Amino acid sequence: MPLVVWPAALAMWGPGDMSSKHAHHAMHLMLCRTGTLSIRVDSAKKDTRAAGVLVGPDVPHALDARGTEVVLLFVEPESHDGLRLRASLTESVRLFDEAARDALLASLPREGPIPHAAIGPWMESTLEALAGPTTTSAPRMHPRVRKLLRHLRSDPAPEDTSLEALAEVAGLSSGRLMHAFTESTGVPLRPYLLWLRLQRAAGAIASGRTAGEAAHAAGFSDSAHLTRTFRRMFGTTPSFLQRRSQFVQAQAKAPDAS
Repeated sequence: MPLVVWPAALAMWGPGDMSSKHAHHAMHLMLCRTGTLSIRVDSAKKDTRAAGVLVGPDVPHALDARGTEVVLLFVEPESHDGLRLRASLTESVRLFDEAARDALLASLPREGPIPHAAIGPWMESTLEALAGPTTTSAPRMHPRVRKLLRHLRSDPAPEDTSLEALAEVAGLSSGRLMHAFTESTGVPLRPYLLWLRLQRAAGAIASGRTAGEAAHAAGFSDSAHLTRTFRRMFGTTPSFLQRRSQFVQAQAKAPDAS
């Protein structure tokens, strides 16, 4: 399962699925590798077909991408990248036709496995291509924040992520840390910590661990807590990620079986 640990983004790919009407806080880019999907937004009475869609934060929508493979990108809307994406939206969603989809996916293979190493550059180029006008400049990393990030990304994950404990690690006051962290990463500390925990959980699930094991590894109280948070942020569940991971693993092994 292609997963890239960015401060506030998560990418994955696999078979398309159908979702009932829902909303989630993360911005959501879905691109069909081939074919099209249908989407219904807000109170619209009819579905619209497109080769891809970018959905704004907390926008009620329903999707049907069955019968095709999709590439998904979730972005924290309060992050630097999220603000740039939000600036590109003139409505609650942005639709992409086949030509626009092909341009966005040009650096990735059109079918079969997607190399993990290709996902990071694709995310970067896609966010740049879709970014709207914004006066927000690229953040400059504070050295104490860089130190804290190394601590947060260490393995195993630190158990105490209270503001007081993190301020002590960084060597800054609590108030100064919150300000410096947002300036340095483009996302406030608490949303970043949530994204990091979700990314840890997603990585654990993709590696074959159960939802309960993933929840424990990422600092959630139990699998139910992880599932609720996944659904709120991404509009899906850890079990959905497990199915995608199994699909990707089966695709990767297919050439060996022939």
